[in-house]
Amino acid sequence: MLFNSYVFLFAFLPLSITGFFLTARFNRVAARLWLIVVSFVFYGWWNPIFCLFLAASIAGNYGVSRLIGMTEQTPRRQTLILCAGIATNLAVLGYFKYLMWLAGLVNAALGTRFDTGFIALPLGISFFTFTQIGYLVDCHAGVAGNRKPWNYILFVTFFPHLIAGPILHNQEIMPQFDEPATYRWSSTNMMVGGGIFIAGLLKKTLLADPAGTGIANAFAHPETLPMFAAWESALSYSLQLYFDFSGYSDMAIGLARMFNVTFPMNFDSPYKAASVIDYWQRWHMTLTRYLTRYLYTPIAVAAMRARRARGLPINRAAQQTLAGFCHMIAWPIVATMTLAGIWHGSGAQFLVFGVLHGIYLSVNHAWRLIHGGPNPSSPFRIAHVALTYLCVLVGAVFFRAPSVAAAMSMLGGMVGLHGLGGGMPIPDGLLDAAKVPPLIASLSSIGLVHFGAAWSEIGTSLGILVWFAVLFGIVWLLPNTQQIFARYAPTIEPARPGALFQFRAAVRWAIVLGCGAALAVLSLGGASEFIYFQF
Repeated sequence: MLFNSYVFLFAFLPLSITGFFLTARFNRVAARLWLIVVSFVFYGWWNPIFCLFLAASIAGNYGVSRLIGMTEQTPRRQTLILCAGIATNLAVLGYFKYLMWLAGLVNAALGTRFDTGFIALPLGISFFTFTQIGYLVDCHAGVAGNRKPWNYILFVTFFPHLIAGPILHNQEIMPQFDEPATYRWSSTNMMVGGGIFIAGLLKKTLLADPAGTGIANAFAHPETLPMFAAWESALSYSLQLYFDFSGYSDMAIGLARMFNVTFPMNFDSPYKAASVIDYWQRWHMTLTRYLTRYLYTPIAVAAMRARRARGLPINRAAQQTLAGFCHMIAWPIVATMTLAGIWHGSGAQFLVFGVLHGIYLSVNHAWRLIHGGPNPSSPFRIAHVALTYLCVLVGAVFFRAPSVAAAMSMLGGMVGLHGLGGGMPIPDGLLDAAKVPPLIASLSSIGLVHFGAAWSEIGTSLGILVWFAVLFGIVWLLPNTQQIFARYAPTIEPARPGALFQFRAAVRWAIVLGCGAALAVLSLGGASEFIYFQF
């Protein structure tokens, strides 16, 4: 079921909220069971058979968590159970996400005919698998509280985060379900949650979906795109991805808040980042947190222990040497980001995406070791933001392309290998051919402008430029949703300061949100899936 669908907005959501608070008046356990039931309905809306897989995954992981708890006095056995649980989760994830791709590689290389067409990828499998792996690790570390089965099932299935995150930690969410206030109707939380949800819905319907028009065809045939068309396609996709995931993150946070639950922040204006390090601290923040905690840190600690065992230093001076930097910083980062790239999907393009960001981050860390951290008030900040966005844009091309070859072809078009295209149109009769200014004549000679265009072509070109100006203006100049609602602490983490305007309980804001909701609903049309649903 899509958040941006009529059935969700006008049937599922009202029934879910009403049933939760009515049931909570009589019994809190029953209210939790109600949320579990509606979450399974939400998940099984596309294909009910997926509910069986989700239930099996939950039952298996909960069983492993119980075994971990029962073997606290035997650490070695407990660690073996943890490793077996993680390995099983990863094997199941690999079967559904990568077997088809691997079989295709084998078929192409050996001429075999392995059939994997029967494999259907369960929605959100990466998110609920990662959530449960994190829970097992927390159980092993002794920091997972309230291990009752119904609490665990609710933690995994709570529908606002089930399909595309944020990736939650048990200890930050389940204590909220132990609070009596969670089960009492709150007009303030309903107002704030509804406002954040409307903001996300507007991003999806008015910005993300229109920005994605024509992208699929462009990336399917990048070899036909001249420079201007290639740039238009790449920029459009970067904006579609930005507003799509930003919209989903807002909607998830808003939905949870309607149930008096506060989620962690997952999106914080990443295109305003002045470095790739800063970018990953703003983009899919709970994934970055997860990767840092469960992947990067263990790899980095193992690397430092290996150096210490060999009698090598692990201090800052050692990190500034080439060997020390590669061993203690670059290797853990590249390994982590490579696995993060593969997590996003099967295909060599995702591998390249991960390695590319690993290299970006390594170079960024090397720069900081030599020159120190960024200065927010630097007069070159705009240049830093632009360079960071350009690096991210190149990565986004690999992220969207169906293959590495297609990504390289798109990048080739962006640097002019397929020609420049028509350039900026100048309407017929606007300039006297005998008196064309030298600058315009030079631009025409290299294909940046062309004469004799119809006024309709002018309108189309100007419309594209205005559209990009509006979208990038929103991205770079306006506060994000968390900043606008900062007065009401919309997420677990505080929002960044500096919002030009903030939401408050006032008539003018009620009018704004009402108009926004009406506009979002009228813009639904053919509801499209969120990009991160495929992961």
